[in-house]
Amino acid sequence: MAPRKIIIDTDPGQDDAVAILLALASPDEIAVLGVTAVAGNVPLPLTQKNARIVCELAGKPDTLVFAGCDAPMVRKLVTAEHVHGKTGLDGPQMADPTMPLQEQHAVDYIIETLRAHDAGTVTLCPLGPLTNIATAFNNAPEIVEKVQEIVLMGGAYFQVGNITPAAEFNIYVDPEAAKIVFDSGVPIVVMPLDVTHKALTTRPRVDAFRAMGTKVGDMVAAWTDFFERFDKEKYGSEGAPLHDPCVIAYLIQPELFTGRHVNVEIETTSELTLGMTVADWWRVTDRAPNAMFMGDLDSDGFFALLADRLARL
Repeated sequence: MAPRKIIIDTDPGQDDAVAILLALASPDEIAVLGVTAVAGNVPLPLTQKNARIVCELAGKPDTLVFAGCDAPMVRKLVTAEHVHGKTGLDGPQMADPTMPLQEQHAVDYIIETLRAHDAGTVTLCPLGPLTNIATAFNNAPEIVEKVQEIVLMGGAYFQVGNITPAAEFNIYVDPEAAKIVFDSGVPIVVMPLDVTHKALTTRPRVDAFRAMGTKVGDMVAAWTDFFERFDKEKYGSEGAPLHDPCVIAYLIQPELFTGRHVNVEIETTSELTLGMTVADWWRVTDRAPNAMFMGDLDSDGFFALLADRLARL
C-alpha cells in the first residue's frame, strides 16, 4: 500500500515535535507533504522555527515548512509557555535551523496542495489550534471535499479541560476555527485528552528513549524531562501525556485506539464553557455523528511503536 499523504499543521511544542519525528521516521506508512505552522503553544515566529529545528533533528531538512496564521480568527492569541517554556521547545539548548522557511503562506499551501490532488487522497493532521485549516476552508470551500480525513489532537469529554475547567487548549485558543472544521462534513478522528492522558511518559519509557544512544533519543528524553514537571504537579500523575504523537500513531496503527462515532459541537459563545467540545458520547441527542471521538489507548503498544520508530532516526 502506498504511504498515506499528510499535511501536519502544528504549533511545536515538545509533544508536537515528537509527533513530527514519528511521522518522518515512518516513510513506509506516511508521506509528509509539508508542515504548516500556526500560532498556539508559542507565537508563530517560534512555531515555524521549531518545526524546522525538528525536521533537521530528524535528518529531513528537505521537508517543506510553511508559516501560517499568527492569531486566531477573531480572538487574541492565548499561548502556553507555562507548559512548554519560552521557546516552546525548552530543555536542551538547540541551534537555530539552517533549512529554509518556504515563502508561501501556509493557508495558500494547504489550498494549493488539496486542489492539486485527487479527492480523498490527502489527510490533514492538526496538532494545534485549527486556525490554518478553518481559514483554508473559508477561503476555498471547494477543497473541503478533497480532504480524505482530518485526524486531530484536541478536545475532551471525560477529562473536560486543561486550560479552563471546560476546555482543552487547542480548541479553546480558536473555537471559531474549530467550529468551522467540525461543521465541515469532512471525516474527523479526534484524539482528546481522554486518550492522550493515557499516553504517559513513565520513567521506564523515558529511559528507553535515552537508552537509544542517539541524538533523537536523547532529545526526546530531555524534552520529556522538561515538560512533564508541569503535568506531574498539576495531575499528580507519574508522567506527562504525549498528546500529539497519538495523531500520527493512529495513522500507523489505528488498532491501538478505540472510540465512538458521535456528534461533537464546539461552544463559541459561553464565557463559562468557551471552547468546550460537547461530545454526545452517550448519544442522547438526535444530532448526526460528525467525528470518531477516541476514548481509549493501548499505551504499551503506543510507546513500543514510538520507541521503534524514533530509533530509526
